[in-house]
Amino acid sequence: AGPAGDTWLTEAADFTRVFISGDSAGGTIAHNLAVRFGSAAGRSELGNVRVRGYVQLMPFFGGTERTRSEAECPDDAFLNRPLNDRYWRLSLPPGATVDHPASNPFGPDSPALEAVELAPTLVVVGGRDILRDRAVDYAARLRAMGKPVGVREFEGQQHGFFTIDPWSDASAELMRALKRFIHTDGRFD
Repeated sequence: AGPAGDTWLTEAADFTRVFISGDSAGGTIAHNLAVRFGSAAGRSELGNVRVRGYVQLMPFFGGTERTRSEAECPDDAFLNRPLNDRYWRLSLPPGATVDHPASNPFGPDSPALEAVELAPTLVVVGGRDILRDRAVDYAARLRAMGKPVGVREFEGQQHGFFTIDPWSDASAELMRALKRFIHTDGRFD
């Protein structure tokens, strides 16, 4: 840290073992950071910081073609189609479609991901999440490019299940999976 840095943080943290995590839209931010820091220019921005992995908890990706999980999402879900569509209308530039690079990592104007040097990435999905299919497809496409990506799916769970019911068995298992991923420097079980 520089002159204005937090002394306690520089003394206590190991900046050679950094994991970047994000939940929902934060998962999408984690993706964008992975793309940025996966380039030579992005890595130079990090200085001595070493990102060992990324955790994307139910990343909020979109696209103009509906997936099965989007089409079949029940209206009473925590995150349903009308709310999902509203979030995109509010967050994307006027006139943009949901294939915008901020929404769709594989959209026509999104950066190519083949050259990105991606640190191990754990993608967490809920089996009943409206965004499930997009996250699973995202992970599969990155794996097809040879990227170190793992998926941990929680059957029967909706978007944000660990926030809605943090004391559930599924939430406890998620915490164990995250702990394993971080303590093993990004290995998948």
